Amino acid sequence: MTAAATLDRESIAAVDEKGLLEDILALPDHLRDALWRVESSNLEPRGATGGLIVAGMGGSAIGGELARAALGDRALRPIAIARGYGLPPWTAPDSTVLCSSYSGNTEEVLAAFEAAGVVGAQRIVATTGGKLAAAARTDGAPVIPLPGGFQPRAAVGYSLVVALEVAWLCGAGERLHSEIDVAAARTEELVENWQPGGPQEDFPKELARGLHGTVPQIAGSGLTSPIAYRWKTQINENAKMPAFSHELPELDHNEIVGWQAASEIGRFSAVFLDDSDLHPRIRQRIELTRGLITAEAAATFRVESLGGTRIERLLSLVLLGDLVSLYLAVLRGVDPSPVVMIDRLKSALAGG
Repeated sequence: MTAAATLDRESIAAVDEKGLLEDILALPDHLRDALWRVESSNLEPRGATGGLIVAGMGGSAIGGELARAALGDRALRPIAIARGYGLPPWTAPDSTVLCSSYSGNTEEVLAAFEAAGVVGAQRIVATTGGKLAAAARTDGAPVIPLPGGFQPRAAVGYSLVVALEVAWLCGAGERLHSEIDVAAARTEELVENWQPGGPQEDFPKELARGLHGTVPQIAGSGLTSPIAYRWKTQINENAKMPAFSHELPELDHNEIVGWQAASEIGRFSAVFLDDSDLHPRIRQRIELTRGLITAEAAATFRVESLGGTRIERLLSLVLLGDLVSLYLAVLRGVDPSPVVMIDRLKSALAGG
């Protein structure tokens, strides 16, 4: 563990050169600003009997996953996530395709935008600009403008709210506008508590210290399944560490057996993301699974969501995971913002 183990603001700032912490703590403001940006786009409701497809990659795609989880049984039509160069084969003119790319230059999303145009689906774009915004202007597709200056993964509040609002506009889900506004206030309270200097600041810090030096395995179910994936990707990008995610009950039919050799191979940890609305048998499985792997794990944690509504509880775990991933970066002494490996890959792809 480095000298930054204190995880105070001074130690964090010495590593977090571009101020990613402040972007994470601004999540409540991002939620409110996103609502305003969608409203200001003056989009007209248009029923899409074919449902909603969110086309995106990385931090832009996770908003669709989280939106689907936040809606739960309040989804009225299918909501699918397209991570790749194409769309589901059943995409049709009665589908709505939300093309989400923070930079506006994500090649997979550009391909999906073109594919949606070919089949005649309604297209809505969310971006800061780039080739995607230019293509949307050419084709007359509406654009929800996103603010620049963030790492794409730090704009999760925007991608979540945009997906929820578009789901309502196309008839794929009930409108959660008021609940989002209330959830922003609730998330603001968590920011006050969990930020460095807050009364409960040690909660995310101690979790990060427990995961430091291990390969985290993040488990979720139902509402928390896409959040587990968000934790995994945030640890990958911010802390520059291997991390993996899976969901219950499926992991009890395969991954649990792999823990028998965990301590022989390395230091593995497990985090189980719990929620009050999970099936009682899933909650029982969390305790049983955790107990069975404890002897082989470097550390295990059970973390429960906080809040009343689904979106409040979802946001509580998103915020916590973002903070934990940033603290892991600081403990490792690495700047959380740069993603050198991704940049190298993009450069190689650009070269043909």
